[in-house]
Amino acid sequence: MKKTNNVSEEKVQNIFNHIAGEYDKVNSLISMGTHRKWRSQATRKFNPNVDSVLDLCCGTGDWTIDILNQVSKKTKVTALDFSEGMLNVARKKLKENNYENRVKIVQADAMHLPFDDESFDVVTIGFGLRNVPDANVVLSEIYRVLKPNGKLVCLDAFKVEIPVIKLGWKFYFGKIMPVVGKTFNKKATNEYEYLNSSVNNFVSINQLKHMFEKVGFKNIKIKEYIFGSAAMHVGTK
Repeated sequence: MKKTNNVSEEKVQNIFNHIAGEYDKVNSLISMGTHRKWRSQATRKFNPNVDSVLDLCCGTGDWTIDILNQVSKKTKVTALDFSEGMLNVARKKLKENNYENRVKIVQADAMHLPFDDESFDVVTIGFGLRNVPDANVVLSEIYRVLKPNGKLVCLDAFKVEIPVIKLGWKFYFGKIMPVVGKTFNKKATNEYEYLNSSVNNFVSINQLKHMFEKVGFKNIKIKEYIFGSAAMHVGTK
């Protein structure tokens, strides 16, 4: 089966460790803050009284905090990422929000989840699926650890397909984004070029829907954002 990201896992891990400190600032500038609205909408896609939630590829913990703000205090929340640098930022933010005792942080590989079958009611993954070597394997792992009738809520960025918009988007992400990234980290130009290429080389919105279906997810709902440059996929086991 063809990999969805041909960049080595070690290199991707090093990239996110390197840019962890300024990742939130650059992400907010690049998306003009719209990613916060998308996460808020995505968090409302599941019952706040569920027993357990896994925030997969949690990065700096923004979605983890959104989840903790919504769910019951009895809900067990786990946040997992493979980048120690990103997790260090997440730990700091969770502590600042007095949430460090309400979440279990795990450093692990999304392609080999260290959990038993049917462990979670909900799995969320925000802008992380395109960065794993094989999104098909990760989706299979998510399906495995979800309980029956459990939900997967996925947000990610995609290559714009509309011809006229595509040219402007290509210029913005290919030329402007690396410059913005370098403003905050003068050594990180290549890292932000990778983030641009990871979007261009990822599957399409419809292809991801078919990948959901292939591993067994049902009732898949899709919401597109900004000319299809991002989308939310929600599937049920």
